[in-house]
Amino acid sequence: MLKKERHDLIMRQINLHNRVLTSDLVQLLNVSEDTIRRDLQELSDDNFLYKVHGGALSKSYHSSFDDSTVYAKEAKIAIAKKTISLIKDGMVILTGGGTTIIELVKQLPENLQATFFTISPLVAVELAKYPRAEVILIGGLFSKNSQITYGGHVISQLAEINADLCLMGTSALHPQSGLTDTDWEINQLKKKMLSSSKKAAVLCISEKLNISLRLKVAALENITYLITELEPNDQKLESYQVKNIQIL
Repeated sequence: MLKKERHDLIMRQINLHNRVLTSDLVQLLNVSEDTIRRDLQELSDDNFLYKVHGGALSKSYHSSFDDSTVYAKEAKIAIAKKTISLIKDGMVILTGGGTTIIELVKQLPENLQATFFTISPLVAVELAKYPRAEVILIGGLFSKNSQITYGGHVISQLAEINADLCLMGTSALHPQSGLTDTDWEINQLKKKMLSSSKKAAVLCISEKLNISLRLKVAALENITYLITELEPNDQKLESYQVKNIQIL
């Protein structure tokens, strides 16, 4: 595989999942760890990603207020506009982090009166622009990789919440594997978010469909709404038409 082909594939993984591990790229590309490290360093030098210990991070994930760096921005805006229909005055809403959630917050009605709990400082800052919204940032350890709070203290606080709706982005969604991720701490956090909410909406660009990562968060049956930029009857969504899930 040519270097440019490797770089293109690495950037696709970064754009889809926001972060990549060197070990995963070694297996995916079937090259040495030294080769991947050099590739990541070159991409970092060219300002395409952030190189960190053990892998790399997306620039858009760390620059969420810079619209020019958001991957698949138009798709995420389309998802955000669909999701707005689920949000009503008086609701208690629990949110994760990520660029899709931030695009959603930017689309909220100006006079929305609701209570938001969030594990994302970036989402909290965007929500603070709404005068009638109460914003509660759940504090704990801060993940530099995912830009959210996590850990036992966060889990304990989530256990005290009974939200009407959980809004969650995802790295991967698969008809059989369901909602999956790669980070153990983040997985435990997402599981608790889902169990602390009456309903759950997963916001997912179609490029993340039919992908399964190492750690399972939840089965499809535990999701109330699946929201993509596609039409609900699109053929790509046929295998996600299962009991208890509504596709928007």
